[in-house]
Amino acid sequence: MDAHTIDTADNPPSLPEEETPWLTAREQRMWRAHLEVAKLLEYQLSRELQPHNLAINDYEILVVLSEAPDHRMRMTDLATATLQSKSRLSHQITRMENAGLVLRQECPGDRRGLYAHLTEQGWATMQRVAPDHVRSVRAHFIDRFTPEQLDAMYEALAPVAEHLRGLRGRS
Repeated sequence: MDAHTIDTADNPPSLPEEETPWLTAREQRMWRAHLEVAKLLEYQLSRELQPHNLAINDYEILVVLSEAPDHRMRMTDLATATLQSKSRLSHQITRMENAGLVLRQECPGDRRGLYAHLTEQGWATMQRVAPDHVRSVRAHFIDRFTPEQLDAMYEALAPVAEHLRGLRGRS
């Protein structure tokens, strides 16, 4: 089938099957390669975090909190930053609290609001694990490209990320 050009800026329209803008062989090849790389990379990075008793989502939370002012963030902002539902994040923070990596703290002036705060143990874990994780990211991803390819990939992916960030929260 032939791919059609349509404006799908916000929401792809519902089209009859004969008008569906099917992917060309070239587009399908790129799309599937992207999906495979994303899944395989997450799998490999997750495997390499296991000796540190961390899941990839745990590590992401440690990173986000380590970069936040005072090493803490409102739970709602942390959910947004890590692309998790509030419920899923709450369960994950409970596990991380039990491991001594984070604490929940009340937000002054907001009885329902909570902060996730990186503990000293969480900070020490982050400092210990980060060098290994960065070496893994470099070995399995960054070093597979020339500097020119890295620039081209960023230029290609940045508008997609910007578009998808703009859609967040829309129904």
